[in-house]
Amino acid sequence: MPNRATAPALPRRDQIRKEAARLFAARGFLGVGVDEIGKAVGISGPGLYRHFAGKDAMLADLLVGISERLLEEGRRREGEADGPRAALDSLIDGHIDFALDDRDLITLHDRELLHLKEADRRRVRRLQRGYVELWVAVVREAFPPLAAPEAEPVARAAVHAVFGLLNSTPHSAAPQPSQGAEPGSGAGAPAERPGSERPGSERSGLARGSMAALLRALAQGAFVAAAAEVEGPRSAV
Repeated sequence: MPNRATAPALPRRDQIRKEAARLFAARGFLGVGVDEIGKAVGISGPGLYRHFAGKDAMLADLLVGISERLLEEGRRREGEADGPRAALDSLIDGHIDFALDDRDLITLHDRELLHLKEADRRRVRRLQRGYVELWVAVVREAFPPLAAPEAEPVARAAVHAVFGLLNSTPHSAAPQPSQGAEPGSGAGAPAERPGSERPGSERSGLARGSMAALLRALAQGAFVAAAAEVEGPRSAV
């Protein structure tokens, strides 16, 4: 028989992260037990403690990890871009990728941040502030009307509005394709039964490419509108 290429299995720690995020997003942090996460990756609940100290550590790893990743990736994109407008476009594209490909983490962030220990919650907030400040600085460079000191609140409001838009995609994009279990990687996500869908899932949503294009246009339009809002009163003087 010919050899068939198979995708390499995720490292066990990454399998645990993926299944913990899926289960926490679907049923809430308090509604999921360690044994269930272990079962999802094919190991005993106690076996998870070789990788994580417990559920609290898993949640912290997920939320701190994605906050670090967003900031590091944002800085990389800003540093590699050819000018502020290109940097802003790259930031938008990077956040769209996150919003479309890591929907479980968006749900976790919206709903489960309060369950982090205080030190981890402060760390996440600090990373988030750094990410916001990066965007605000790039937006103000990309749109000269927003560079004036009095326009800073408008630029900041526009950034937060765009984050709200992009992070809403778990409720509007088409469901992500389910993936079967890989050998040795534990079971994949179970198929949904009729009547067990999440709220809003009766709508098919837009395909990924269409959703990404729409989000990109809306985000860019929001910053253009913010600049015009500041420029309008000035030109009238």
